[in-house]
Amino acid sequence: MSAVRTARTVVAATLVAGLAATALAAPALAAPAPAPVSASSSAQAEQDHAATRQALQAAVDAGVPGAVAQARDGRTSWTGTAGERKGNDRYRVGSITKTFVATVLLQLQAEGRIDLDDPVEKWLPGVVQGNGHDGRKITVRQLLNHTSGVYSVTSDPGFQAKVFGPGFLEHRYDRWTPKQLVDIAMTHAPDFAPGTDWNYSNTNYVLAGMVIEKVTGRPYGKAVENRIIKPLKLRATSVPGTDVRMPKPSSPAYSTLYADPNAQVHDVSKLSPTLAYAAGEMISDSNDLQTFYRALLKGKLLPKAELREMTTTVPISPDLPEAGYGLGLMKQKLSCGKEIWGHGGGIHGSSSDAQATRDGNHSVALNFNADWTGDSQAVLEAEFCGAVPKG
Repeated sequence: MSAVRTARTVVAATLVAGLAATALAAPALAAPAPAPVSASSSAQAEQDHAATRQALQAAVDAGVPGAVAQARDGRTSWTGTAGERKGNDRYRVGSITKTFVATVLLQLQAEGRIDLDDPVEKWLPGVVQGNGHDGRKITVRQLLNHTSGVYSVTSDPGFQAKVFGPGFLEHRYDRWTPKQLVDIAMTHAPDFAPGTDWNYSNTNYVLAGMVIEKVTGRPYGKAVENRIIKPLKLRATSVPGTDVRMPKPSSPAYSTLYADPNAQVHDVSKLSPTLAYAAGEMISDSNDLQTFYRALLKGKLLPKAELREMTTTVPISPDLPEAGYGLGLMKQKLSCGKEIWGHGGGIHGSSSDAQATRDGNHSVALNFNADWTGDSQAVLEAEFCGAVPKG
């Protein structure tokens, strides 16, 4: 969710071309059972995912302490690790949180409780104002597809120094309110007039979480739990709130806290998730992330109309005509021509990606427990295209 890592995650992903249950909440769904694995099929899986394993090892060779990826293709599943990561490790997923948040808002729209074309001011009166920001002219939809123009709190130099730089060691357990995060953003001018351009802003999803809380009357995390985590039986997934700890099993998360990759490495596993809130606080594992994205793309979480809205993208750059951002969901075309949908996420000591084909049949979720090195895009190219990383 950090300014540097989030931007890198989102841009890197494109350059190859980061409430109570209701009648419309998803039914209880379990992860599809993998096909029985025999010795021969296990050997075949290793052969089929050899390039992916090489990409994980390449990340470790580049300095990542540990890497994990799990892939599913139809009913077969494969897990690969390198370095000190374990196959069932839980990790902070950063901006992958955004897809969960957007899904909840689309569910609320399907129930008639909100219209994504409502102005933000309707739900958060007086919150988005100052230095040219005007919540009356910004819609909830524009928050979700990053066309609002709202300045990103993680771009604020003071916030960066305290939260992502060496100041982190002193402030790692500070508690932030969503309003405090938004107020920092409001001290800056907007990036552009609403609807006229695209720019990734973490403030957008802080506001989206606040909107969910206003609509439902409960913390946004409860809506995520009741509408997605429980119905899909995502046992490794959580919205930590103020809990600074990582659940087990997990491996340490590491960061240099400086732009210099040769700086001292710190264990940053424990931190206050409030610094990210709905823009990137969630925890999960590779199995759960795949279950979520596959269910989402197969239409098990949203009605057809809402899924169509979620997958309606806006361009992110004229230089990247085949990449687009929907509502908390990004599409990209890989070097082999395959189109994949998902999201990347970065937060202290953790770089993640979860992607699937549009039909939800082939998916991968991965994590590096470092935030200064490693090429997650190479893992995606390896898994979906069989591209072997260049040595």
